[in-house]
Amino acid sequence: MSTSTNDINSSPTKTKKPSDSAFKQQRLPAWQPILTAGTVLPTFFVIGIAFIPVGIGLLYFSDEVREITIDYTNCKSNNSARDGGTKCAEVIARNPVLACFCELNIELPTDFFGNVYMYYGLTNFYQNHRRYVKSRDDNQLLGELTSIVSSDCEPFAYAESNTSKIPVVPCGAIANSLFNDELSLFSLKNNASVPLLRTGIAWPSDKKIKFKNPHGNLTEVFKNYAKPKNWNKTIYELDPENDDNNGFQNEDLIVWMRTAALPTFRKLYRRIDHTKPGFRDGLAAGNYTLSVKYSFSVTAFEGTKRMILSTTSLLGGKNPFLGIAYIVVGCVCLVLGMALLVIHIKCSKSTNDLINVNLSTPYR
Repeated sequence: MSTSTNDINSSPTKTKKPSDSAFKQQRLPAWQPILTAGTVLPTFFVIGIAFIPVGIGLLYFSDEVREITIDYTNCKSNNSARDGGTKCAEVIARNPVLACFCELNIELPTDFFGNVYMYYGLTNFYQNHRRYVKSRDDNQLLGELTSIVSSDCEPFAYAESNTSKIPVVPCGAIANSLFNDELSLFSLKNNASVPLLRTGIAWPSDKKIKFKNPHGNLTEVFKNYAKPKNWNKTIYELDPENDDNNGFQNEDLIVWMRTAALPTFRKLYRRIDHTKPGFRDGLAAGNYTLSVKYSFSVTAFEGTKRMILSTTSLLGGKNPFLGIAYIVVGCVCLVLGMALLVIHIKCSKSTNDLINVNLSTPYR
């Protein structure tokens, strides 16, 4: 069968021409701002006048926060007979299993009113490294324990035994490097230990959603798994005083597993229990003793360790940067506004000059 020429000519021809719509033909209505002195100058002045008071307010709230930082990286061992008064960092470098205890005297120059929090701070510790951040098994942290561990946890996924490989729980580099110094505070004024709370330091969303314990008795559940290489305790012994704060629900572990964005960071360690007598209003000015069970080594990466006591304000902790930034931006806007106003007054043409344009008007 042959096809006639008329049939070929009558078939519709394909075209790449877009449809005749407002969108495809670019006929949609649009608005373009015209930057004139009447719109730019008021904007600069409004931003400057608004930002400066906001910055002053932010600085005020930041200054209301009371904070003291104690660097205990090089504290000396209390056991002078055994360690010869050497630094605890050197003691645990020779024998990582050996516990080292040291004490430092602290003086609070002013009263710390309100809620007081204890933080630990590290420097030169890169929790933001890509392989470090990925080195975890989220299924484990949700309480789903199996004999197969995520490959992201390598080389901290299995512990070698005589017959087989035992899965590590919790696996990965983040959990293996858990901060394990034990800090306590003694008030010389009250002649009593400062009561510290181990709970309420983690994000509620983390504790309720991202970290869950497996069903059953934790001791029985976890006995078939190995603890991380650098841990001295098993995961069900992290808080011996509170069984509900053990396993994956341990808040020290949850806080540590939320990795920091910068190499110098602080993490919440304890809350002061303000229900106890002598500490209801906060921490009174005076002398305190910081006792440290020194276990976390920082000499390998040339870091430092700090203990921070701090109160909070409506905007959180002490951070003057935001207030300074607002004030600087406000001042810059005011200066630019004044400079542009002077230039506009001296150099701009009048309205009549702009309107009366003819063929003899010089083009500039």
